[in-house]
Amino acid sequence: MRSTTLTLAAVLAAGFSISFVSSSAMARDYDEVRLGADVPYEPFMYREADGELTGFEIELGNAVCEHLDIKCTWVEQDWDGIIPGLMARKYDAIMSSMAITDERAERVLFSEPYYTTPSAWITTREHDIDIDDKSSLEDLTVGVQRATLQDDYVTEMYGDTVEIRRYTGANEVVNDLRSGRLDITFMDYPIAEATIDIDSEGSDFKRISDFIKKPEEIFGRGVGMAFRQRDEALAEQFNEGLEALKDDGTYDEIMNRYFDYDVSL
Repeated sequence: MRSTTLTLAAVLAAGFSISFVSSSAMARDYDEVRLGADVPYEPFMYREADGELTGFEIELGNAVCEHLDIKCTWVEQDWDGIIPGLMARKYDAIMSSMAITDERAERVLFSEPYYTTPSAWITTREHDIDIDDKSSLEDLTVGVQRATLQDDYVTEMYGDTVEIRRYTGANEVVNDLRSGRLDITFMDYPIAEATIDIDSEGSDFKRISDFIKKPEEIFGRGVGMAFRQRDEALAEQFNEGLEALKDDGTYDEIMNRYFDYDVSL
């Protein structure tokens, strides 16, 4: 996830097979909710020096819970186990930069989307790589975070050309890029911006591609919260809470603390 213009996903087009819930689904209120998140993932979720969780999604989630008068606690979970953790009831919902895709929508119930970001190819200043010339990428080593859309994209588009190394977290990708164990990485751009000093004067790193958000079948149509399919009432509460924060300006206040571009819906 992250100056740069970000275009938020439009409201889901007709025919996209995701089940959004209506107000009629509200069956009961919840007074305590556990939210699953993959930490760290700056600037969306990370720990400050004192150990306190913060970040765009942490603040947004806490604000929604406060608006709804729900006690919320955050449960940390590595990304590659985040949906299984939801199904195993380790937490009640996922709020962790999860892109809405058809494949995931077969397993979970999504909220309405609340932001989207582009991905980008990044390498060290010393490398001269033409990302548009696929043949020139042969034998290069690409780092991605495992089980992400970026992993899916590189695997599908470049799996026959490059060596792919998969990591549990974005910080591990950055460390190996910095140390020379990787030639290039494909990352969610706001995450790259938060963890790598890109394109500034004297920086050791550079972005070598346009911002990438397509094809839609890989990148989906924005980021949403994920719930178990049966928890329609809980999803509806959070939909209503997110909408209320957009209406009263709270969403913009939180967004502007983390981004100098608009990620609002």
